[in-house]
Amino acid sequence: MTDDVSATARFEEALRRSVDETFELRLFVVGATPASRRAIANITAICTKYLAGRHTLEVIDIYQRPELAAEEDILGVPTLIRIRPEPVVRIVGDLSDERRVLAGLDLRAPDD
Repeated sequence: MTDDVSATARFEEALRRSVDETFELRLFVVGATPASRRAIANITAICTKYLAGRHTLEVIDIYQRPELAAEEDILGVPTLIRIRPEPVVRIVGDLSDERRVLAGLDLRAPDD
């Protein structure tokens, strides 16, 4: 019985932490292309809807900061990187598939 209680307590604590956790995100784009603008709009909407008040989002134009793109081994853009919470996750594309982005960020849509 104690194992059940401790497992439940650990699960509830992990759930509480995930709700309070701050997400650190970096979005790599290339200039003001349509794909870059879509990716920025899409991730901004997702962050507003699911991570309000508990995220940071840094948008990096690889034309202006190529050294950061090289450090992160960016091969395609747009690329979203979840720095925190760990593990690091990468999502490539314009982020228009909300369910795919939520799954990649390890978030759940309200109806899941």
